[in-house]
Amino acid sequence: MIRRSLPAIFALVFAGPLLAAPAGQQTLFNFVRPADVVKVATENADLPQANAEQTPEGEVLRRVTFNPTARPTLRLSPQTGAWDWSQSGMMSLRIQSAMNWAVTVYVQIQSNDGKTLVSRVDLPAGPAQTLLVPLSATSPLSQGMKAGPVMPMTIDGQRILLASSSGELDRRQVVSVSLSMDQPKAAQSLLLERFGVQDEGEVIKSAYGNLVDAYGQSTRSKWPEKVANDEQLKSAAAKEQQQLKTWLAEREKSSLDKFGGWNKGPAFKASGFFRTEKRDGRWYLVTPEGHPFYSLGVNTVSPEVNQTYVAGREYMFESLPKPEEPLASHFGEGDNRGGNGVDQGRGYNFGRWYDFYGANLQRLYGEPCIPDSGNKAGVAEAAKAGAAEEAATNANAPVAASEQPKAGVAESAATSGQSVAAPCKNTVDEQKWASHTLDRLQAWGFNTVGNWSAPALGDAERMPYTLPLSIVGDYTSISTGTDWWGGMPDPFDPRFAMATERAVAIAARDHRDDPWLIGYFADNELAWAGPGDDPKSRYALAYGTLKMTTDVPAKRAFLKQLRDKYRNQAGLSKAWGIDLPAWELMEDPGFEAPLPNPEHPEIEADFKYFQKVFADTYFKTISDSLKWHAPNQLLLGGRFATSTPEAVASCAQYCDVLSFNMYTLQPQDGYDFAALRSLDKPVLITEFNFGSTDRGPFWGGVTPLSKEEDRGPAYANFLKQALSEPSIVGVHWFQYLDQPVTGRLLDGENGHFGLVGVTDLPFQGFVEAVRKSNLATVDQLNKEAQKAAATANKAGHEAEGGRNADAGKGPGQGAGHTGGHSGNGH
Repeated sequence: MIRRSLPAIFALVFAGPLLAAPAGQQTLFNFVRPADVVKVATENADLPQANAEQTPEGEVLRRVTFNPTARPTLRLSPQTGAWDWSQSGMMSLRIQSAMNWAVTVYVQIQSNDGKTLVSRVDLPAGPAQTLLVPLSATSPLSQGMKAGPVMPMTIDGQRILLASSSGELDRRQVVSVSLSMDQPKAAQSLLLERFGVQDEGEVIKSAYGNLVDAYGQSTRSKWPEKVANDEQLKSAAAKEQQQLKTWLAEREKSSLDKFGGWNKGPAFKASGFFRTEKRDGRWYLVTPEGHPFYSLGVNTVSPEVNQTYVAGREYMFESLPKPEEPLASHFGEGDNRGGNGVDQGRGYNFGRWYDFYGANLQRLYGEPCIPDSGNKAGVAEAAKAGAAEEAATNANAPVAASEQPKAGVAESAATSGQSVAAPCKNTVDEQKWASHTLDRLQAWGFNTVGNWSAPALGDAERMPYTLPLSIVGDYTSISTGTDWWGGMPDPFDPRFAMATERAVAIAARDHRDDPWLIGYFADNELAWAGPGDDPKSRYALAYGTLKMTTDVPAKRAFLKQLRDKYRNQAGLSKAWGIDLPAWELMEDPGFEAPLPNPEHPEIEADFKYFQKVFADTYFKTISDSLKWHAPNQLLLGGRFATSTPEAVASCAQYCDVLSFNMYTLQPQDGYDFAALRSLDKPVLITEFNFGSTDRGPFWGGVTPLSKEEDRGPAYANFLKQALSEPSIVGVHWFQYLDQPVTGRLLDGENGHFGLVGVTDLPFQGFVEAVRKSNLATVDQLNKEAQKAAATANKAGHEAEGGRNADAGKGPGQGAGHTGGHSGNGH
């Protein structure tokens, strides 16, 4: 039902004063003093009271109630014609949640041509604020970061809530503004006053200005680990050292072999390298010395992943080093512009950057400054390959300039035409950083250095590690939709096999005989499917391939599959329920295949078969190459984020381990483990995390929690649920270090989900909880393994009096079977 309300004669009497409108703001309508200049319509919403209400803060606002229906809406429109907002930059609305909790409101602004601008507003409980909706698509990503500063904030004495907006709008012909809620379960009320438009002015700069202090920390909040000066930083670091000594001493007393396996657990065959084995219904990783090993890892343990662009947005930083200062050696130049999904809508993604983490490491581990104009050395060079991996692996493109060795300030200044003195050479003690970092990981109960980590950590021979293959080349790729990191590599393209051979040879060259290396990852988060749950997303690889030209080897392979099966267009037309006058029409670019349907089951069958052959070819190419170059090490799968059953089955056939990135509260929410158990392969969770927004960075990640204190229990629960799945052989946390407040170079992510902050200080409460969970997990699995071994031995001796129970089996094999280096796997 549409209800018209607020006629011109509707006058309100109130006692409290009205808050003055900010400069530059034009009020079009006032809910407290309504005039007959705006039409107000409600749909399943009410203006229940004739009188306005005075808030505890003294403001006078008018209540509107949204009823519990599908989409209750309040709509504002001009009495005649359209509003011309071409000279304004933002819509403004004085608004307050009338509830004692936050509510989500959707704002939709429409122009006469049907174009629509949409904004989702998370309105907090508390006092009123002025909601500002930019009239052109604007988001934190346009400012270079995944998430923006916490709102509301105070600007010039006004409480402001700056919203993001998406879509398009003709500002010369605005015909309506709607406020709505999405299926509220109970009636929800808002309090409203002035509605209008205002200049954009300096609002965005004020909202994003001076976000970051000299240490790379957010200026918008406080937390226990935040530092104010070098003395506090060094004092906290010294205090941590004492705690680490205690924890490491306890670790020395534990029953671990040198690789972190349980040397008092059941015995397995020692092969000299890591391998997999299934015993008594549970899969295990086995250390080179023949002991069970549950991989507890951390990704991106590197000093080279905290750079953030400063070019063009210097106003966001309170204090950047002057060219002649020692910490100026942490400037560099980069360019992360590209055509992938990750690059869309992002601003400030090239030019000069600064590395606050590197600067803080110099504060902590630095030696006397040596004047020098050369590039940053030490840790940077040792970790460069690992730090560059995330961009190169996913984008199927050469390593971006942003990931090259850091340019000295002299070079950076030359780019901008400045003449500066040579800065001091960065003299961070690489060995001290690496040793301290490994101390931390081991003290916290971790036993694996995860993907994209500094090579120096693996080279230290203190902790097992993993490596990415980084297959990059000029082979063709296929779009499956958003292509976040890029299109799917075409495994039918001979150039893909060549690129694979080259990448594997390079990766294995210095590691093929290293017993500390667990294995290699084929890739990371490839776009095996589209971004939705519909059939077109499920079979996006097949659809995308058929849209290509016949220059693409994958399309030629698909067409050959169909020709071999149907012989001609008449056979295909009948099976697919289409009218295909000539086979050559399928060869044209842009061919649109029909959707699967019950009347024509062959469509889905053909799509499934092609996607299976595609995945088989992809994983077999990598597996064959790795067998040749590194036969003793494991192929650890493809780190699936999106997947298809065909891709996962092929990975199980050709890899030693299935790997998944799961941003869920528990592994069981990330995949159907009944389906995985049928594949009978070990599973490694290669990324998971839990974040919050109360420790500096503004993004809580894909699995955000309400506060820091919730992260420890969430971590404990994830490990508990992982342990309950017999196929899971380990979990790897993403990541070691918090992301920069203003966004990392690669894609602008700025999340707090690290173990360590930008100042290289750990989040103490979280790491204590993590350590407790890690130690409990290893202890529990060791007990289960011992119990299973005892049960198996007892059963074996009881059968036939114990005679020949294990005849023909190697030492310690019991009732299981060996996984790694056998069968169809690597």
